[in-house]
Amino acid sequence: MVLEVFRKQKNVAAQAGSENRDIPEGIWSKCGRCGEILLNKDLIKNHKVCQKCGFHFRLTALERIKMTLDEGSFREMDADLLPVNPFNLSDYANKLIEARNKSGLNEAVVTGAGTINNIPLVIAVMDTNFMMASMGTVVGEKITRAIEAATAERKPLVIFAASGGARMQEGILSLMQLAKTVEALARLSEAGQLYITVMTDPTTGGVSASFAALGDIILAEPEAMIGFTGPRVIEQTIRQKLPEGFQRAEFFKQHGFIDQIIPRNQLKETLATLLEFHLQGVK
Repeated sequence: MVLEVFRKQKNVAAQAGSENRDIPEGIWSKCGRCGEILLNKDLIKNHKVCQKCGFHFRLTALERIKMTLDEGSFREMDADLLPVNPFNLSDYANKLIEARNKSGLNEAVVTGAGTINNIPLVIAVMDTNFMMASMGTVVGEKITRAIEAATAERKPLVIFAASGGARMQEGILSLMQLAKTVEALARLSEAGQLYITVMTDPTTGGVSASFAALGDIILAEPEAMIGFTGPRVIEQTIRQKLPEGFQRAEFFKQHGFIDQIIPRNQLKETLATLLEFHLQGVK
């Protein structure tokens, strides 16, 4: 009797396994927080936010642009700028090829101009699918050019920050982008143009220590990781356990580092409101 039950269970498991193998790839996604299995078409309709627990999946740059700007308004800038290999590292050359194939982009940031509720702006969106959106010379150059375009055209600037930090394959040239972007932002501020940062998961390293932290208004998505160094490195250095939720957006909001945490489905509306306030102020 026990043997017969075992056989039935084995057959059911085998059938279930064969059914799972027949499901085409790209139909389902698993939530990174609650483990819920989500139908991708429903996930996309919900701005890639888990319907069960509210977990925010990471977005590509193009998904973010489509979700944020008015349809058909985006005009890309500097799409032809390609990363260089200043120290002729063979591994880096291969990684750049892999990153292009994976992301469909030439670099880890997409910049351009568009509108939100018909209000013109300059926008830059970082994409973690390209080497974790690490900041090399071309990322720094594209960000700087976007800032300069906003300054020259007297438009507000919105940057969606996401990064694993400076790109180590470009050494000191990568670190120089911190000062370069900050200097450009100083000129934008002197011109009286609004700069809004939206920190997404993760915003770390040199990006968090430069342009991402200098917005006139700093927003963040729920539970985005924010910080210069990872929590494990900090714990090993200070030999203490960090507080629960350390380096998450909610922790930074509580300590005054960011202005507001905005769920993704409210981001466009929030940005539109802020841009309208700025537009009224400059008239």
